[in-house]
Amino acid sequence: MSGFWSVWVMVLACLTAGISLFLFVWGITMRIPTVADGTTGHVWAHGVLREGVRPLPMWWMVISLGAFLAAAVYLYRYPGFGSFAGSLGWTSQDEHKGAAAEGGAKLESRLASWRTVGLEQLSSDPGAVSIGHRLYLDNCAACHGTAALGNHAVGAPDLTDADWMYGGDGETILASILDGRNGLMPPQGPALGHEATNAVASYVVSRSGTQAPPDQVAAGKVHFDAVCAVCHGANGAGNPAMGAPNLFDKAWLYGGNIESVVASVREGRSGVMPAWRQRLNNDEARLITAWVLAQGASSGARKAAQ
Repeated sequence: MSGFWSVWVMVLACLTAGISLFLFVWGITMRIPTVADGTTGHVWAHGVLREGVRPLPMWWMVISLGAFLAAAVYLYRYPGFGSFAGSLGWTSQDEHKGAAAEGGAKLESRLASWRTVGLEQLSSDPGAVSIGHRLYLDNCAACHGTAALGNHAVGAPDLTDADWMYGGDGETILASILDGRNGLMPPQGPALGHEATNAVASYVVSRSGTQAPPDQVAAGKVHFDAVCAVCHGANGAGNPAMGAPNLFDKAWLYGGNIESVVASVREGRSGVMPAWRQRLNNDEARLITAWVLAQGASSGARKAAQ
């Protein structure tokens, strides 16, 4: 703190304390003139109300005096009076460093015990899952949502279901978090044409339970087998090695209505899962993975119960 601001703070502190102390002493010692009945003589409400005079209560004076003394001790023991460091030498920076070091030591102790545990086993540890949830909210929820249910607008997948483009085991999820993924669905509109594009989309949504014209479905299957099965497989179950999603379930990256599927076939899709290795260390990524695995397990348990 510069000399000017140090003096400014001290002047303000002394002025405030001096005025407060003066008012305190003045309030105790001053005498208000009274009339014979003990009031000031001021009358309101046609003589019904009279302004009385009473001394300040003892409890109020004791508390006020104690506050002045406490303030004086504080300014002597702690920084607050200009650039005076206080007799204790306390600083908020040192307090923060000490608390951070203590917290870091506790966290490191927990992390050390988790590093030798498999990811699937780690997902059943409440402590690891709790920290993983916080890390997920801080880093992943912007795209995948706070409940990890995904976002069709950006093509972020639901992380709580059993449908995985690249595989749903712990190590694969960890690799996706640290190294990212780049998915590409090339546009097929120019090759298929308008009618065939609509037919393929009708066939795909029909396999997911949506009603579509039978003739469109039949024609779409032919085009699907000729063009789409190369990546998505003849049974439409996808190919984790390529990141080609399962097209015959009810999980959709960009929406499962006919319009969205037509747009995907015609114009293609380009999805990017950014790599988080520069932002998250391996321990943090493992804890997020554990939380994601726990969500899949709890979602499966809920579905089984239903």
